[in-house]
Amino acid sequence: MCASQQRLQWLPLVIFLVSLFFNIHTSYADVGTAALYSPPYLPTACYGIRDASQFPSSNLFAAAGDGIWANGTACGRKYLVKCITTTSTPHACNQNQTILIKIVDHIGQEASVLSAYNTTLFLSPTAFATIANSSTASSYINIEFEQ
Repeated sequence: MCASQQRLQWLPLVIFLVSLFFNIHTSYADVGTAALYSPPYLPTACYGIRDASQFPSSNLFAAAGDGIWANGTACGRKYLVKCITTTSTPHACNQNQTILIKIVDHIGQEASVLSAYNTTLFLSPTAFATIANSSTASSYINIEFEQ
């Protein structure tokens, strides 16, 4: 077998590996759940004051659950948040919608709301409505989020 034939024999493998390399999706995001964050919003655990200027003008804000609260270091952090569907909730999300939210508060397990347990983010109504399908019956959605 000549040298050029030996090189050609490896060509399909090289093409396959190159195409595999370019089709791999690398994600640095975490997965969690989001719920609707209901008023009253003031005072907040982050800023305390009764001043609405702490909220972004876009109304895309959230309260952190215990999983990302980190003793208050989450205050002011911004996260990219995207709703993700599951087989049990195939129509829960507005597809291709990613939002940037700001953490302004904390809702932990000590809250009187039993639903607070294991919820990652509590999204403002504007944020929730932007990424969740309005026809979803659930007040919880699965999310992918990245700081």
